[in-house]
Amino acid sequence: MNTNSALEKQPDQGALDKLDDAIAAAAFRRLVSHLQHRHDAQNIELMGLAGFCRNCLADWIRDAGFEGDKAEARAVIHGMPMEEWKSTRQKPATDEQLAAMKASVALNKGH
Repeated sequence: MNTNSALEKQPDQGALDKLDDAIAAAAFRRLVSHLQHRHDAQNIELMGLAGFCRNCLADWIRDAGFEGDKAEARAVIHGMPMEEWKSTRQKPATDEQLAAMKASVALNKGH
């Protein structure tokens, strides 16, 4: 079974584009709150599985118009300054996690 076939087909963005901004914002806030609570879900694991992490969300809020710098955006998403998050919650990445991240990020090309 080719598991990449689902990745090759692009989803119809129409329904997402029609989603009310208030509903989308509420879902985004819930996602961020969930990730702040579930700090056991490491960024490297998120990258390996889904090709994005908390830092990506911080970049995306800046892309969307957040006026703060990268450090401020990361503090919004992490719920604390990045250095504090790293020292209290981040674990060292394994070679396997780094390899999974590299393979996963390669699937992001063109998106």
